[in-house]
Amino acid sequence: MRLKLCWLLLIFNTTALLAARIDTLMVPSTAMNKSIPNLVILPANYEQGEATFPVLYLLHGAGGDYTDWISKTPEIKTFADTHQMIIVCPDGGLTSWYLDSPIDHKMRYETYISRELVTEMDSKYKTIANKTHRAITGLSMGGHGAFYLAMKHQDIWGAAGSMSGGLDIRPFPNNWDLPKRLGPYSENREHWENNTVINMVYLLKGNDLKLIFDCGTADFFYDSNKRFHEKLLERNIPHDYIERPGQHNWEYWSNAIQYQLLFFKNYFTATK
Repeated sequence: MRLKLCWLLLIFNTTALLAARIDTLMVPSTAMNKSIPNLVILPANYEQGEATFPVLYLLHGAGGDYTDWISKTPEIKTFADTHQMIIVCPDGGLTSWYLDSPIDHKMRYETYISRELVTEMDSKYKTIANKTHRAITGLSMGGHGAFYLAMKHQDIWGAAGSMSGGLDIRPFPNNWDLPKRLGPYSENREHWENNTVINMVYLLKGNDLKLIFDCGTADFFYDSNKRFHEKLLERNIPHDYIERPGQHNWEYWSNAIQYQLLFFKNYFTATK
């Protein structure tokens, strides 16, 4: 009995020592004159040896914050271990849409994430600091944000994903504070046309940016995802597209993230 107890304690202590480390990284943003919190999930073996790791930037949706993924899908801690990558969850504000707003110069989340946060991550952590070992994805507003940022900054990210992403924001002119970011559609059509992801396909060049996206067939963003897929097909842009039964909820995203992480893992492995 005593031997069994000692063995169980040894297993428990070893597991505790190898548990994923979770940091809250505060990053000062010069662009927005404030400090922004970010959740950083490190693989269990992060402190062992001199190994460096690829990084996945994982964005939350409208109304959420940097703690959403870890609180709603806590198994991402295990995924960081399984796939040997650092996962960083930035705070993107409640409804920033991850843009540098053309009408509100205090909202500069594109600059923050693509420049300030990436620089800080590469400075503070043992990252593989090149585009072929950086990926970005997100859900809903974060799906829009991930494609928006990656397509505009292909020197920073080599792969991008979207889950239930708002890939065409024009059908929703009054939703999720979009008029506060881009102005009313009737008066600022150019802002809307220039900042909706479906109109940014022209930025893609062949297979330079690896893309994966998915959406549930009962999701209100399903139509825009399907149209985005069709547009990529027309332009002969390689991509992985998945549609399956599902709604705009955490049950869907907790499932979807597993497929996307495997996609990014395979990408990182292939570019070693």
